Order: sequence, then structure tokens, then C-alpha cells
Amino acid sequence: MLANPPAETSLHSLATTTMLQTARLLRRWSREPAVLIQSLVFPAFLLVVFQWVLGRTITLFSGSDSIYGQVPLIALLAGMFGTLTTGIALTAERDAGLLARFWVLPVHRASGLASRLLGEMARTLGSTVVLLGIGYLLGFRFQQGAWSALGFVLIPVLLITGFATMVIAVAVVSSGKTVLELMSTVCLLMLFFNSGFVPTDEYPGWLQPVVRWQPMSPAIEAMRGLSEGGPVAVPVLQTLAWTAGLVAVFGWLAVRGYRRAAAE
Repeated sequence: MLANPPAETSLHSLATTTMLQTARLLRRWSREPAVLIQSLVFPAFLLVVFQWVLGRTITLFSGSDSIYGQVPLIALLAGMFGTLTTGIALTAERDAGLLARFWVLPVHRASGLASRLLGEMARTLGSTVVLLGIGYLLGFRFQQGAWSALGFVLIPVLLITGFATMVIAVAVVSSGKTVLELMSTVCLLMLFFNSGFVPTDEYPGWLQPVVRWQPMSPAIEAMRGLSEGGPVAVPVLQTLAWTAGLVAVFGWLAVRGYRRAAAE
């Protein structure tokens, strides 16, 4: 057991050490092929393939241009897959004792967890912007103005805040890596059962509640409304509810588990 030195407790220390550790994480992730592939390369590939192969068929079937569902779907998927990959990396840091080494430094204890959440938000924002650029080349256009465009890129950041809280809570326990690998399979299934491909009403009746209420669907609908036009308020509130629920349920688990893993 490592001795615990006096830790910084001021807000200035929290802000400073959080930004330093966030910068460290972003530099590290930018050099890790697995993170780049899962959070950018693979999603970009999916977006192009889906649009080239299925875009016309989905547009004819749904009556709405498929690009306005595909870009939100892939942006959310990029954030989730990227977070799962960095979560698996966190399990490696835990096992290697890196968290414990940071814990004994005279820094604000909350900065480790805060920096990971901030880093996930920044990474998701960056991947969303890049995927938007690819979507633009494929025909995606904002039709609701600049403020709607800003809201569009912030929706994935919002949802990933809750999702990352859950991933961190899982990653810091002993069986975290196995659970995260199972979660990646669930996320892959969610890729095919959401409102980004076709409207929810087109799914079989027994499956519609699952598609409608899984966390990706309201976020997709909010992003669709902010870009192409359509309802925005209700999907945004549903996305906020999902984020708040994930943070409320897994937040204390993440704090408790991170402290325990770092103090070992």
C-alpha cells in the first residue's frame, strides 16, 4: 500500500491538474492506433460504406435522405467505440500501477477522474467534427442555421459524458476488461437497432420499444432535427435524461472504484 501524501484541495489545483492530465491523455490517445481506429478510422469507413451501399435504398424506403440519419448514428458510434477502447486502456493502467503512482503525487485527487471525462468529451467532439466533414462530402448539409449546427456537434459530447462515466466505473474493477469487451458487442448490436437506419415505426412491433428507448435513438433524432429539421426539444430532453441517469447511477461507482484502484 502506497502512502498518501497531502493532496491539493483548491479549485485552482483541480482546474490546473485536470487540464494537464487531459492534455496528457489526448496526446497519448493520438498516438495509439487502437483509439484512432475505433474512434475515427472505422466509423469513417462505416459512414462511407453505408452511404454508398445502402444510402439510396434507405432513402427510398424511409422517404428521407439517409445521410441525415447516418451521420448522427456514426458520430455517436465513434464516441462509444472510442470510449470503450480508452476504457480498456484504463484497465491496463490500473493493472500496471500507473493510477497508484499518480495517486501519491501532491495533486488534486479528483483531477484523475475529471481529466478522463474531459478527455472523452474532447475526443468525441473532434471525431464528430471530422465525420461531419466526411458527411459534407457525401451530401450532408445543415439546413437550420449555425446555432443548430453547434447543438448538433454537442449532442454526442453530451451522451458520451454519461456513457464514459459508466465505462470508467466498469474499467476500474478487477473484471473490467472482460465486461468492456462484452459491452462492445452490445454497442455493435445497437448499431443495427436504432432510428438512424430507418424510422422506428418500420421495425417489427415487438422491437419498436427497444429501438425507440435505447440511448442512441433520441440522440439521433435530436441531431436529425438540428440538421434536416424536425422535433428537437423532446429528443434533447430524452438524451439529457439518459446522460443524467447514467451519471447518477455510475458516478459514485466510478469515484469509489477509481479511488480504490488508485490507492492499491
